[in-house]
Amino acid sequence: VFMKGKFVVTVIGGDKTGIVASVSTKLRDMNINIIDISQTIFENEIFAMVMLAETEKDVTMKFVQDELKNLEDEIAVKIFAQHEDIFNAMHRI
Repeated sequence: VFMKGKFVVTVIGGDKTGIVASVSTKLRDMNINIIDISQTIFENEIFAMVMLAETEKDVTMKFVQDELKNLEDEIAVKIFAQHEDIFNAMHRI
């Protein structure tokens, strides 16, 4: 399924230099724009980041997920990508 529009990227792992740069660069390489970003570090060691991203290009979510999976292996963090509507539905109270 091809998509245009917004999706959410969540990154969790041990804190280390370069996580934001690596994920941002990968998204840029896929011509995906970061609209908003939030990050925090828990107990000085667990890094968590949520990005709202958008693409105007027809890409598949599988393509985005596969590319981020390759990066996940490179930088030793967990990266999840899902369409904004699915993210919102899963986190609605």
